[in-house]
Amino acid sequence: MKVVEIYRSIQGEGLMTGCPSVFVRASGCNLRCWFCDTPYASWAPEGRDLSVDEIVASIEEWDCRHVVLTGGEPMLFSELIPLCDRLRQQHRHVTIETAGTLYLPVRASLMSISPKLAGSAPDPQQHPRWRRRHNRTRHRPEIVRRLMREHTHQLKFVVDAPQELAQIETYLREVGPVDPERVLLMPQGIALAELESKADWLRDYCRERGYVYCPRKQIEWFGSLRGT
Repeated sequence: MKVVEIYRSIQGEGLMTGCPSVFVRASGCNLRCWFCDTPYASWAPEGRDLSVDEIVASIEEWDCRHVVLTGGEPMLFSELIPLCDRLRQQHRHVTIETAGTLYLPVRASLMSISPKLAGSAPDPQQHPRWRRRHNRTRHRPEIVRRLMREHTHQLKFVVDAPQELAQIETYLREVGPVDPERVLLMPQGIALAELESKADWLRDYCRERGYVYCPRKQIEWFGSLRGT
């Protein structure tokens, strides 16, 4: 499994916000969101191949029960199956962060699914090939439904503009029924001022619909820094 970094921090997004966690970041992604905040795991993937034993040994160096398997897209790697099995045997809480476009029969405590909306596609002039591929593969409702059936889950949408809210409602009807308390709406941005500018209308919308507003607390705590 190609891994770009393993580090201990605090989960800043989703239902597990505030939990000290070890993050294992897989390197490589089948999508290319224009706003990706980890380009070193997607647009310009770094890292090295590690065995399951090596990854588990690195996790064990930290005194931490919660493990987050993220990316990039960790579901690209079949090694995720034995890795999850090993971590669950150690009674660890395992979160998998995925775009919901690929399926593996993994064992996870929480499946954090972040479907990509139409506006996530890269610029058609600068990246025409990736835009076509991104648009062709970003929407896989049948996979999302299966992941939701098989796992405790959260649906985490990155929202850049108010006009995307109608698209989210269409998506939820397609994959539903969905518990609104498992729907998380997170403002797009890597700067605190940018996030705050979107917070008011997005927070109000979540309140109206019964969804969970999902601030990016790691930006508030650390800034947009790698390894946090």
